[in-house]
Amino acid sequence: MLKGSSDSPALDTAENPSPAPMKISLARAKPLDVYVVMGGNIKRCWFNAVDPLLPEHVYRADVSPSGTKATITVHTKANLGRAGQRTYEIDFKQAGSATNITTENIKMEPEIVAKMEYDLNRWKRGESNCTKEMPATAEAPAPAAAEAR
Repeated sequence: MLKGSSDSPALDTAENPSPAPMKISLARAKPLDVYVVMGGNIKRCWFNAVDPLLPEHVYRADVSPSGTKATITVHTKANLGRAGQRTYEIDFKQAGSATNITTENIKMEPEIVAKMEYDLNRWKRGESNCTKEMPATAEAPAPAAAEAR
């Protein structure tokens, strides 16, 4: 069973422009397995060579030797494609028989964070496609809702 929640407290908006960190729990899934699937989607969709969502950023990952914790960090791209300032973090941690995924926006634009979290939520449901579709927000209704008016 999949469940999502955003009950984590928001960080200072000067450092975290997104409203609150995202928290997802995936039942009966180990952090290493979730990281492999999500990390593959992230690299393929956000960092691909042809049309990346984050062309000015780089991907870094760290997996614990036990496989009970993994972290993906997004950094600004520095000289020669090296990692610069950390801008976003995704943690995969063991919680009983489930994996908790939490995100932290350190310095990404809210619109990009909304798209990233939209993708993460789609992927947790088993979707694996890349899309440029942006999530509906209070300011901008979804295209179907706008057409229905």
